[in-house]
Amino acid sequence: MGDIKVRGKKEDEDEKAEVDIWNYVFGYVKIAVVKCAIELGIADAIDKHGSPMTLSQLTTTLKCEPPRLYRIMRFLVHYQIFKEEPVTQDSFGFALTPLSRRLIRHGERSMAAFILLESSPVMLAPWHSLSARVLDSGNSPFEPAHGKDVWSYAEENPRHSKLIDEAMACDDRVAVRALIEGCPQVFDGIKSLVDVGGGNGTALSMLVKEFPWMHGINFDLPHVVAVAPKVDGIEYVGGDMFECVPKADAAFFLWVLHDWDDEECIQILKKCREAIPQDKGKVIIVEAVLEEDKNDKLEFVGLMLDMVMMAHTKKGKERTLKEWKYVLGEAGFTRINVKPIHAVQFIIEAYI
Repeated sequence: MGDIKVRGKKEDEDEKAEVDIWNYVFGYVKIAVVKCAIELGIADAIDKHGSPMTLSQLTTTLKCEPPRLYRIMRFLVHYQIFKEEPVTQDSFGFALTPLSRRLIRHGERSMAAFILLESSPVMLAPWHSLSARVLDSGNSPFEPAHGKDVWSYAEENPRHSKLIDEAMACDDRVAVRALIEGCPQVFDGIKSLVDVGGGNGTALSMLVKEFPWMHGINFDLPHVVAVAPKVDGIEYVGGDMFECVPKADAAFFLWVLHDWDDEECIQILKKCREAIPQDKGKVIIVEAVLEEDKNDKLEFVGLMLDMVMMAHTKKGKERTLKEWKYVLGEAGFTRINVKPIHAVQFIIEAYI
């Protein structure tokens, strides 16, 4: 009986492998078709229409070739990105799902810009050299592909810089909402907050709106701050976080420190320690913490992000709690609190 059970298990695993392998052979197809849907504006059109749209209505609105659009929609319906609903007794239309609502360009929970960034030719090219990165301790694959690191490339290419800011804003809206709903007490007693690497200011504007007693400082590279939308209650400062951080009661990081190696993080955090009050100041870090919660449905995202860091940055990485404690301790922070929120990231509070 034991041999039969073992053999049955092996057969099941082999059958599963026969199916799963095709997801790797054609794994790029899903992201390519979803990108196509965003660029065509399918979700936006259905949302604007206010009800399910027939193929004829969609093709007219989007000015698409009907048989080809039908094939795209058939694929997207199969993966439950859109769904079919009756329009009349004899016809059906395509309707939004919770997933496709996240493809609406300016939707409240939109991830469209993030998808467009990660599927752009600029960001895809380095992946073709990932194996070389594993074999070599030198530059990231991004540099051989584009001749410079990701930050220098963005500075010289405003369109790509804008896409990065818009993509980060997608996650900012999700993470900050989760932070506000799950851990609002993190901001108790804070009168001024500097968002280090704040991008276009999406995260900080949400925080200042929710906690109006706080004065916000959006701190980023000069070319980023120069084009950031201006919001009342927020001061905009351009500079280099490796050299100096504006003074505030607390420093805030959202998906910034994972771009840098341990020594660089320690250097940045030391500048933050100089910028905050010695008695009551703190650093608030919103980042993934690997291997911390095995029941977390979003744990796989942290592991994927770690691969993104390997492909797109020189020495960036996602960190375990032990690794976070190391960089914070080396930077002079003696006490930390770690709290999960309903997002990919955790909240790490670090005190001097």
